[in-house]
Amino acid sequence: MMIDAADILDAGILVVDDQEMNVSLLEQMLGQAGYAHVSSTLNPREVCALHRKNAYDLILLDLQMPDMDGFQVMEALKTSDSDAYLPVIVLTAQPGHKLRALQAGAKDFISKPFELVEAKTRIHNMLEVRLLYRKLEAYNDVLEDTVRERTSELRESEARYRSLTELASDWYWEQDENGTFTKVSGPVLEMLGIQVDTLGGGKSTPVTGWNEAERDLLRTTIADRQPFLDFLFSRVNADGSQQRYRVSGEPMFNRSSRFIGYRGIGVELDSTR
Repeated sequence: MMIDAADILDAGILVVDDQEMNVSLLEQMLGQAGYAHVSSTLNPREVCALHRKNAYDLILLDLQMPDMDGFQVMEALKTSDSDAYLPVIVLTAQPGHKLRALQAGAKDFISKPFELVEAKTRIHNMLEVRLLYRKLEAYNDVLEDTVRERTSELRESEARYRSLTELASDWYWEQDENGTFTKVSGPVLEMLGIQVDTLGGGKSTPVTGWNEAERDLLRTTIADRQPFLDFLFSRVNADGSQQRYRVSGEPMFNRSSRFIGYRGIGVELDSTR
């Protein structure tokens, strides 16, 4: 993620100083350096309103001003600006104010009297960081929108899939990569001859009558991670009636082609005596 030199020179800058000579010096320096959007004010009480209106990329802020000093301006900017990044370089002739200014939220400082090469370098570097921060914010916003949109699409897709599954099948099942059943609706465990714990803690009574050849073939197909469609499965009940089922299933893989489980659906076709 890079920032073009043209974008830096096109950034919005506000100079705040109660001394007109200092303002003129900075405006001249910035103009000669190629900055195209430089504004200024001698009145610190105007800063918040100007920043809300123009969303400056950088504010060059004098600390020593009558009526409202630079520390008070920074506090006002924090409460009035939704932007968490305070784009301020303080201007000060007091070495003892530098640490306090940084602790108050300033991102850098320029010492008075101005050393022009140093001032231009600090301003350029600060603007590059500021524009990178804004670019990252915009990217994150786009990413969040994309994630929200994709999540919504997945939820809709899952809802449609579940709805179609409910309409098209009597039961549904899923297994994880280890063969453990994670979702079961219907007689799939009985078909595969699997006993599960009952609520009382014991084993359930296995249901007899399943066609063992069919059951073995289905188990082998699943173990080999092969898909199957409309597999016919049957069992004979104790009263002599026969139940028939049609089942379909497929292995599941993630984007890295790693096996993550199995899923299937089935319907009961009919019962005969």
